Amino acid sequence: MPMDEEAVAAIYRDHGAALKRFARRAMPSDDQAEDIVQEAIIRVWRQAPETTAGLRAYLYRTVRNLIVDQHRQRARRPHTVPGPGVDGFDTAVDAERINELLDRVVMEEALMRLTREHREALVAVHYRRLSVTEAAAALGVPAGTVKSRCFYALKALRAALDELGVER
Repeated sequence: MPMDEEAVAAIYRDHGAALKRFARRAMPSDDQAEDIVQEAIIRVWRQAPETTAGLRAYLYRTVRNLIVDQHRQRARRPHTVPGPGVDGFDTAVDAERINELLDRVVMEEALMRLTREHREALVAVHYRRLSVTEAAAALGVPAGTVKSRCFYALKALRAALDELGVER
């Protein structure tokens, strides 16, 4: 099948920056993140369903899969002793740590899509494990506002995770 350069360019223009930001958090360099994004866009263009409804989620899943594949490939390579100035990134990384890293990257990306107020309330209650009263005092808002912000933050977080291709 001949490549429709305009279609690929449009996908890259619409989604490339967000995908690269996502990939960069899990890859050791900008070049490697860019390579993964380009490969993902080509794969998705070739294999994507006719509809564009879930295209962004499909792109994120493809990038995630490529990152996992690349980490696994590195883990299978013979180990070398890092030279001066080398960070030793090529050491074996087990699949569990890769998945933890990618889960953290996905969650950070999803949290960054929330409004500051929603993110602060959600982090206070669900990550810092403050009570609603404690979170209200820390944020300087009424307890009812904290409850409301958490409700809407969770709703927005689910939507962001769906967009990032996280399956429930």
